[in-house]
Amino acid sequence: MRDRLIAVAVMLAGSVLAPACANAPRAYRAHAADPELLHQAVHQLTEVMVYDIFSPPQASRAYAYTSVAAYEALRPDYPEYRTLAGQLNGLTPVPAPAADSEYYLPLASVHAFMTVGRALTFSRARMDSARTAMEDGMRRLGIPARVFRRSIAYGDRVAQHILAWAAQDHYLQTRGYPKYSVTAEPGRWIPTPPAYMDAIEPHWGELRPFVMDSGSQIRPSPPHAFVMTRGSPYYRELVEVYEVGKHPSEEQRAIASFWDCNPYVMHVQGHAMFATKKVTPGGHWMGIVPIAARKANADIMRSAAVYARTAIGLADAFISVWDEKYRSNMIRPETVINKYLDEHWQPLLQTPPFPEYTSGHSVISTAASVVLTDEFGPDFAFSDSAEVEYGLPVRSFPSFQAAAAEAAISRMYGGIHYRQAIEEGAREGRRVGELIVQRVHTRAATQTAVRLLTQ
Repeated sequence: MRDRLIAVAVMLAGSVLAPACANAPRAYRAHAADPELLHQAVHQLTEVMVYDIFSPPQASRAYAYTSVAAYEALRPDYPEYRTLAGQLNGLTPVPAPAADSEYYLPLASVHAFMTVGRALTFSRARMDSARTAMEDGMRRLGIPARVFRRSIAYGDRVAQHILAWAAQDHYLQTRGYPKYSVTAEPGRWIPTPPAYMDAIEPHWGELRPFVMDSGSQIRPSPPHAFVMTRGSPYYRELVEVYEVGKHPSEEQRAIASFWDCNPYVMHVQGHAMFATKKVTPGGHWMGIVPIAARKANADIMRSAAVYARTAIGLADAFISVWDEKYRSNMIRPETVINKYLDEHWQPLLQTPPFPEYTSGHSVISTAASVVLTDEFGPDFAFSDSAEVEYGLPVRSFPSFQAAAAEAAISRMYGGIHYRQAIEEGAREGRRVGELIVQRVHTRAATQTAVRLLTQ
């Protein structure tokens, strides 16, 4: 990981320094708009969170605060971009760089990102190693020592401002709240095999959102009543999951696997149990961002803006869906099918350890697709290679909406969601995404109009 960051920085440095040795003092400026180090920083954060086994909600929080830090540290170089202070709940104006001093804000931006990431993850030595590698590579760009130090110091100031803001989001308080209470009430969620893990983050919906007024602002319709009478809405959807799970097509299997995104899958072999790690659902969409940004030739500022808005959408989507999950406490299909229909039936995917309604994939994927569509347009085709390094193939989509729709239905193919949770989740996610688009503006209105006309 360290070598990858150094390699990118050395490659960028070579493109700048080779033709400009005679003008070395300011040659590094020629590469200020290149976004590759920012893309690598986001990828590095993902790798650390996979190693640390971050839950999907926890990962979304880290992505949001780090991305806002990177955006705000870079923005002073681009006056056409607006601060997010005053647009996001509780975010006050970020310290500005001194007007009479020279900075290299791409360095400050990536440093702020990784400093916030270090504070919000567990494997801090890994983040330190990646940050050191990045800084070593950036030095090869020929940045004067005083500018380098000043830029790092400014990145630290921005990072500390963002971390102080993050400390007020109620996350720390929820660490001491009671766990989910398992009861025998019919239709209520209970732990599922093979690990029968405790419910994850039962109080996540109580965190301060980034844009929403509260976690309960956007509520889906209530789930179907748990009625096991043949012909009831609930029973029909239960049987649908059961039948699809018995004979999934090869394409359904491929779709379910591609969008699995379970950060901690337990495997049982005889008396042994072990786990494999993957990216979270939010991590998958944050991996789609650089794919789209590279295809659109987005510079570092536009890339930082897309990361920030996408991460904010993902974070609020997780708060919204977790608020509903622990309000309705809906039982998972696996539990009901094993008790009432077929004790040997197993879902294609491992059932995650939290209530069923609504589908998290449906909510967060739709929210992210709305934000990305606003940035890149409704017919932006792309090939999703975000999880190739985790053994998945590349899948191509004609639009972000199409990718989100596939992510949503994948949960029924995988045997872990009813249709209503998928369809209502998509509607919930669309409302979250539209709220982000309406309230979070990174560019002035005139700039936005020009962008839309040129797409």
